[in-house]
Amino acid sequence: MGSLSNDAALAAAHDFTARIAERWWSHVEGRLLGIYRIGSLAHGGFSARYSDIDVAVIAAAPLDVAELERMRAVAADISSELAAKLSIFWADQSFGAGRFPPLDRVDYLDHGLAIVERVRPGRPGLAEIRDYLRGGPLERWAQQSRSLRELSALGPNDQKPYLRSLLYPARFLYSWSTGAMAANDDAVEFLRRHPVPDLDIGLIERALGCRRENRDLDELFPERSRLDLQLRACTDFISRG
Repeated sequence: MGSLSNDAALAAAHDFTARIAERWWSHVEGRLLGIYRIGSLAHGGFSARYSDIDVAVIAAAPLDVAELERMRAVAADISSELAAKLSIFWADQSFGAGRFPPLDRVDYLDHGLAIVERVRPGRPGLAEIRDYLRGGPLERWAQQSRSLRELSALGPNDQKPYLRSLLYPARFLYSWSTGAMAANDDAVEFLRRHPVPDLDIGLIERALGCRRENRDLDELFPERSRLDLQLRACTDFISRG
């Protein structure tokens, strides 16, 4: 899939998700309330090389491990290559169980493209989004940035994590400010209109250019030392309220 153009890869991902949704809907008959494309499949900016295939599933009651394993087996049966890029976000109708963080829930509510649907749940508020962002996502970004800064060379498996770490300040600050989720292009444009002190937006824009063109990130590897400064700019910004 990485050798395809972004448009051709997007078309292949759409066909793949339509096929898995049809089989999931019949295999878990009566248990599912909706299956959706989310992430860059829905809000734009899909990259043949760097994008995951994000699918949201809303169930009438919590799904068990066996059901989720069957869903992944169905996906692998349709395409083992695309199944390796598949990320399933799921929850029951009340969002009391499952794997569906608040920000991804907002993305689903704002941008989700229904493949099949019976009902759509409610939206989390800005306070819940901010509580979520200042917890796990911020810590995971910090940990990943520390690991990337310590690398002596950028291997093939490091390209995607490094790109995400470079782009994350735009995604983080957009969501912190708006309570919503956007494509990388839109998040970077938001930062151009609402600059944050000490944040190197030029570095983010260069990373976005690599993503658009599916290029290696070796040219940006010397900039890895700036990840700590980008993190500090974001934490200083959110500390001011």
